[in-house]
Amino acid sequence: MNAHTQRLSIAGPVGPIECALDLPAASVTPQGLAVLAHPHPLFGGTMDNKVVQTVARALLQLGFRVLRFNFRGVGGTAGTHDEGRGESEDLLAVVAAQRQAGETLVLGGFSFGAYVTTLANAALPDEAKPHRLLLVGPSTQRATPAPVPVERTIVIHGEADDVVPLSAVLDWARPQHLPVTVVPGVGHFFHGQLTPLRNLIVRSWH
Repeated sequence: MNAHTQRLSIAGPVGPIECALDLPAASVTPQGLAVLAHPHPLFGGTMDNKVVQTVARALLQLGFRVLRFNFRGVGGTAGTHDEGRGESEDLLAVVAAQRQAGETLVLGGFSFGAYVTTLANAALPDEAKPHRLLLVGPSTQRATPAPVPVERTIVIHGEADDVVPLSAVLDWARPQHLPVTVVPGVGHFFHGQLTPLRNLIVRSWH
């Protein structure tokens, strides 16, 4: 993402997981670890996706050290696409390798990555649950995301999303009474709206 991004390889269930770690500025009070998941790998999604990098910048600004990782079969990550199951296992392996004892954890994802994030959250025991989930443009129509903790989840979706219709996200959110922040006139990839997206995440945190 920048000259200071550290490239890491973490041992996963089926082999190495390629990761990128960014640290917040020294002047910012450390807040914990944020792990971000990227869009669907069969449609070109990688950890360097611009929306994922935008989310990472927002969390860095908030004081988190941010780790992005490539899903199975992408870049230097071993394995093949597993429809979210193996990907959530890999996310949990990354958390286990990087989270310090008692450390505040944020899990975030964009599109398919948001779906995977809900699966990983559901698999964690109560004492290890993340302090917050950040779901941007969550994929809800191909497979149903796991239920999420309403009081600790931020959902942001574009009104004009042509990949994941807003109506599908609202259908998923409605039974949970889960609020969804809708960005008017914006499509799935937040073209031309990445800086406003970053600012929205930062404002939503407090």
